[in-house]
Order: sequence, then C-alpha cells, then structure tokens
Amino acid sequence: MPFAQQMKQAIILFGPPGAGKGTQSELLSEKMGLYLFETSKMLEREFKMAENMAADAPERFIEIEGEKFDVLNEREIWKRGELCSPPWVTYLTMKELQRLHDDGDNIILSGSPRTVYEAEREMPLLAQLYGKENIHIVLIEISAEVTVFRNTHRKICELMRHSILFNDETKILTICPLDGSALMNRKDLDDPETIKTRLVQYKERTLPLFNYFKDNGFNVSKINGEGSVAKVHEEILSMIK
Repeated sequence: MPFAQQMKQAIILFGPPGAGKGTQSELLSEKMGLYLFETSKMLEREFKMAENMAADAPERFIEIEGEKFDVLNEREIWKRGELCSPPWVTYLTMKELQRLHDDGDNIILSGSPRTVYEAEREMPLLAQLYGKENIHIVLIEISAEVTVFRNTHRKICELMRHSILFNDETKILTICPLDGSALMNRKDLDDPETIKTRLVQYKERTLPLFNYFKDNGFNVSKINGEGSVAKVHEEILSMIK
C-alpha cells in the first residue's frame, strides 16, 4: 500500500525564493503519492481568468471581512514581487484545502502559508482535517546570495510551468524533464530588482512563520537547501517519515 494511503499526511515546505520548494515538492508528490498544492499556480489561474473579464465583472471582486479585493489589482501586487493580500489568498487556499481533503487527498503545500495571518487561519483547518501529529513542516534555508543567483538563472517549462532549480545538475537543460516542453525564463518575478523585493517580503512576512509553528506545537525542522537536489531530498525524507 502506498505510504500516503496508510495514514493522513500533510507536508509544508517553506523558505526563501529559489530554495527549491517547487522542485522538492514535485519529487515528494511523485514518490509519496501526495497531491501537490502550489499557491503560485492557484494565483496564476485566478489571474488568467480575471484577464478575460470586463472591468465591472462581479467575479473580479471578492469581499472578505468587509473589504473588497480586485483580482487584477492582486496580479499587479504579485508582479512587483510583493505578497498578495493575505485575506484573499487565505480565502482561496482554505476552500482548496477543504476540497482536497473531501476528495481523499493527502497533500504537500509549496508556498502556503506565507504570512502569520494566513497560518493563523489555515493551520487550525489543516490540524482539524489531517491531525496536528500528521503535519510535517520543513524550512529550507539558503543565503540571500544563493537566492539571487538561483532566481536569475531559474527556468520554468512552457506547458505545466514546472520550476527547474538552477545548479550543476540542471544548468544544461533546455527541455523540461517532467513534461518535455521547452524551458524559458520567468518574466517579472525573477528579474534582480523584483527578487530583492521578494527577499525583503520573505524576511519580514514569511520567516516569522517558523516561530509561529514552534510556538503552536507543530512539527517543524530546518535544513540547508544549498546542497544538490538529491541530498536535500534525502534530508527532507528523513525528517518527515
């Protein structure tokens, strides 16, 4: 019986831009039979749908806690390298987490939660759905210099938008090893100035999650993400099994 079917399981990977969250999440998803939930892809899907809507289309606007959020305005925030409005992201994420659980999926989250605001609302739901003891959280640490280098060299595939971490193992690739489509540079988010903004956002708004998780009794660990993909993968496996 696959590991994911033996017990409830929810894994969260977080870390700075370029830490390898996407790459490691895809590997774990395939190896352990977990549904890979990526916040970035969820947001990109919302942005794409909103692009085709009229300026006054009601679907473009969502009211949460008495505040109205415009999806296209959220896209502009995202393109600047800033984090989208937490209430809007949380609203979308919690609906998706409930749906995945109801469908019987065990999950791995890459890029969610990204703020303490989101964690304060998403983590109680995850604990209720999967059990706190079955939630494993790993912080993948890399230096600011490595973040800038990896992101300015990173590529994504045209078809499924797999993110290919740049290192000696992958630098010669021109075709995505997962779906066979061409690899390309990611616009907006991976230019040097935007990366600097993303790093500031990470340090100020995402890194405090580590203490939130510890203080609230979640199983959270740190690893060095500057090794090879294979080495980092083995370290994550040793912590979540």
